[in-house]
Amino acid sequence: MTIPERTERLVLPGVLTADQATATVRGILAVQREDGAIPWFRGHHLDPWDHTEAAMALDAAGEHAAAARAYEWLARHQNPDGSWYAAYADGDPDDVTDRGRETNFCAYVAVGVWHHYLSTGDEAFLDRMWPVVVAAVEFVLELQQPGGQIGWKRDPDGTPVPDALLTGCSSVYQALRCALALADLRDDPQPDWELATGALGHAIRRHPERFLDKDRYSMDWYYPVLGGAVTGPEAKSRIEDGWDRFVVPGLGVRCVHPNPWVTGGESAELALTLWALGESDRALDVLKSIQHLRDPESGLYWTGYVFEDAAIWPVELTTWTAGSLLLAVAALGGDEATCGVFSGTGLPVGLDPDCCA
Repeated sequence: MTIPERTERLVLPGVLTADQATATVRGILAVQREDGAIPWFRGHHLDPWDHTEAAMALDAAGEHAAAARAYEWLARHQNPDGSWYAAYADGDPDDVTDRGRETNFCAYVAVGVWHHYLSTGDEAFLDRMWPVVVAAVEFVLELQQPGGQIGWKRDPDGTPVPDALLTGCSSVYQALRCALALADLRDDPQPDWELATGALGHAIRRHPERFLDKDRYSMDWYYPVLGGAVTGPEAKSRIEDGWDRFVVPGLGVRCVHPNPWVTGGESAELALTLWALGESDRALDVLKSIQHLRDPESGLYWTGYVFEDAAIWPVELTTWTAGSLLLAVAALGGDEATCGVFSGTGLPVGLDPDCCA
């Protein structure tokens, strides 16, 4: 069980004290099943992306054994085609509630494995998980379209859905870069992945028409920056352009514009984005603004708040909301593994068609 010394790195004035950080990590551990699964909360479903995010937060808190169990759950329950299903009831691998197989859900294992390796240097873990990453990436790239974008998912009957989501593809872009970093580490070149990563990044940066129009969602605003596809002055301009639409001062970040609903996960991810842009002061302000979502009893965070009605909604304390906040705090606190994953420093970028024309 978590001890305070492990969470000292997660102390951030105005956001988390040492005791609060310990309580939040314990809250995630209390939801984790003995087999390693981390559902949203007990009685709800597990999806592979949020499961991985919670595992990354455990690594950031020094709970490496618990994080390893979460990745081992993924390894045991990977489908033969390299995918995972979109939802498992309470993390039960035998109780699948959504048999769709979403590309960004499947790709994210590469981010988690890279983060765990940076956190622990565990070569044996990497040996076990490398075939899992390879299979997941190959599943994802089967759905890459001629324009570079990645199709959203395969339906339960196996039919590919070619429509692409900007947020999902931005997450896949980060995952492919982490997969390439793992390949470099193992001296196992993956030139096809490099080409795919470059084409995907090019599509995100230069061809918004190749993605479904989800402009109302804040994730489509910041995720191209958080995922590392959009950088430099272009990234700063993108964030400034959407700031007044999505940020509610003192409360957090809207999930959908113009709905009067702020969410903890989107707010923490925006803080990570701001940190990656070198704007730590604004990142800290965003994290401070969502402390009204903290449940002092469990140490977890409510998913969202409807500020027109002063109502918590939905009434759920989610491991992934807590996980996203812990990762943002870890980055601001200088945790090397978390910084390495979200700064993009040293991660391969693939072969961009812009550079090869």
